[in-house]
Amino acid sequence: MTRPSAAPHALWPDDLLDVAALRAAGSRPLPFREFVVKVHSRCNLACAYCYVYEGADQLWREQPRTMSRHTAETVCRRVAEHARAHRTASLRVILHGGEPLLAGPDFLRAFTRTLRALLPAATAAEILIQTNGVLVDDTVLRLCHEEDIRIAVSLDGPREVHDRARRDHAGRGSHARVAAVLRRLSSAEHRPVWAGLLCTVDVTADPLAVYEHLLSYDPPAIRLLLPLGNWTHRPPERTADPTRIPYAEWLTAVFDRWYHAPGPPVRIAFFESILDLLLGGVTRTETIGGAPSQLAVVDTDGALTLSDQLKSAYEGADRSGCDVHRHSFDALLDHPGVAARQLTATGLAAPCRDCPVGAVCGGGHYPHRYRAGSGYLNPSVYCPDLMALIRHVAGVLRADLDRAAGAHPGPHPGAHR
Repeated sequence: MTRPSAAPHALWPDDLLDVAALRAAGSRPLPFREFVVKVHSRCNLACAYCYVYEGADQLWREQPRTMSRHTAETVCRRVAEHARAHRTASLRVILHGGEPLLAGPDFLRAFTRTLRALLPAATAAEILIQTNGVLVDDTVLRLCHEEDIRIAVSLDGPREVHDRARRDHAGRGSHARVAAVLRRLSSAEHRPVWAGLLCTVDVTADPLAVYEHLLSYDPPAIRLLLPLGNWTHRPPERTADPTRIPYAEWLTAVFDRWYHAPGPPVRIAFFESILDLLLGGVTRTETIGGAPSQLAVVDTDGALTLSDQLKSAYEGADRSGCDVHRHSFDALLDHPGVAARQLTATGLAAPCRDCPVGAVCGGGHYPHRYRAGSGYLNPSVYCPDLMALIRHVAGVLRADLDRAAGAHPGPHPGAHR
């Protein structure tokens, strides 16, 4: 399980982390609890920023379009085997792509039923479909209700923002089609199967206009995603000038509106995690806080990969050399790329370990740390933005706690969220 020859230098962790020594010293891996299953390797949209089709890695061209029924059953058996071996109480399976709905409702129904039939009785399974929303129709909604599947939909903001990047292969924007689906999902009938929205941040767009548009559909949750980029392939507007913090400015505007809104706020795991970490708690997302990764990804041919998001670094960056036909998920746990992501603070670059907000930032999202020639032992390319955002949130929280302490003398209460 070595690094592909496509990368010319010795990289952290693939070439430099001694997993055998870690295990000999008593470090034990954490089992996987989230499985991203690529049931279809093609997409009906051609999003400009897509890390799969527009990024450095083009190995998707070699993948079967749809996962075979045999491979799907083998994936289910391997997930069940892993859950049984580690006595997993609950796990999440995300049906992904490409666009997973291109696999067809019959395939998705069969996969879901096979997985639940094979899992130990003591293991609860949450199954989600991550979709661009265009193909959601009556048949898909009926499938989700009947098989207890939830849907997460990608939406980047109002039409003029969303359609800049999220177009189909004919160049037509997808916003109108997605908006119609979201109006159905927000209804009382279909809300139980709606997991929420995913929004990739576009710092050239008005942050409050984007946020208010997302809120207009009354989503149960919003995931705000920073564009996949790194030190070699910088994200849009993330220049080498550390004094420019466009992502912090964008996120700060949204945070302030979210935090100070009356009534219960929509769930935004990124903001909730920063607040929880500032108060000594734990993160709810891999994108902040540095929690050990318990994620595995399976391609349509059954290959076990480290994370599809690593494709943004170089071709083959996500490859492990393992597949479900020959290997258990336990075999993947000893890959350096998995072991490194479970090291928490000891797997961070020295500047991150010494950083005053390091305990909250956690080094940022792992794919954002890559630099050609060294690998992933670097701070996040978003480091200036993350530092500014965390300090802003800390200031807001501190002021809130001070006001509460003044009104109610005694020990500081917890945050109101």
